[in-house]
Amino acid sequence: MSPGKQASQSEAAAPLAAGARLEAMRRRVRFSRVAVWTAIAAGPVALGVAVASIPATVEAAPAAKSTAVPAAAAPIDPGGYAQVFVSAWLRSSADDETSAQARLVRSMAPDVDLPNPAADAQSASPSVSAVRSTQRADGAWAVTVAAQLPNGSVRYYAVSVASDRTGSSFTVTGAPGVVAGPARAEVPKSSSYAMTVPEGHLSSAVGEFLTAYLTGAGGVDRYLAPGVKLTAVTPAPYRSVSVKQVLAVEKAAAAEQVAEDGTTVRVLVRVEARDAAGRWPLAYGLTLTARSTRWEVAALESGAAQDGGGR
Repeated sequence: MSPGKQASQSEAAAPLAAGARLEAMRRRVRFSRVAVWTAIAAGPVALGVAVASIPATVEAAPAAKSTAVPAAAAPIDPGGYAQVFVSAWLRSSADDETSAQARLVRSMAPDVDLPNPAADAQSASPSVSAVRSTQRADGAWAVTVAAQLPNGSVRYYAVSVASDRTGSSFTVTGAPGVVAGPARAEVPKSSSYAMTVPEGHLSSAVGEFLTAYLTGAGGVDRYLAPGVKLTAVTPAPYRSVSVKQVLAVEKAAAAEQVAEDGTTVRVLVRVEARDAAGRWPLAYGLTLTARSTRWEVAALESGAAQDGGGR
């Protein structure tokens, strides 16, 4: 037989062999099904034997090993820890090491000496706040804490804090040191709020909204753009609010008429709020959109950046 004929016969035989294997597999599957149903009819013991006798035709691939690397937890800032320590240290005294404040200092900083203040120096508790935390290369922290003393002055303390490997346990490693406070940052002299908004639709809209927001009069929902959710300050802290100045980024805010629907403007609003204790100057950044001949509040930012401040 010529080589060409042999090759042709081999090519023709391959599909036949594959078909035979497929048919044999089908017979095994049919046989297995019959065996299972027969075993079900015979009872639980026979079912177990039948299942055990079914040949496995597919092997499950081994589960892939997870290669995900857990994210490293961010170190915990010990600013609050240092704040509590300085507050207790300022109120403790070496003359009374059994006081609650002295015991607290000892638990947080075993090797730190207690101060020895005059008796009248502790008549009022200082107001203490952590203002800056920096982690050094060795893992320890340097925390700057501001203490407003009873006489109104502010004193800054640097506190060294060590932490464990997990960053969840701390110890103050030395007595606090008095340091200069943070320098005042330079801010731009020019402002992006360059447009003065005259009295009119927009200034009235922001005044009515902030009155509702800060005094609870009338509710805020009617001043909001669709989809915006804002809740008035509760309980209402003020009894009246008056607008002192409205500055805008976009020219459309200064127009006498409400702009066409969809127009968006950003404004800085300075108001004077009053309560039983006095009057308080406040500032808010608002984003407003025009809809149906009225301005609606789309976003509120309290304590808005003023880009260089008052005019």
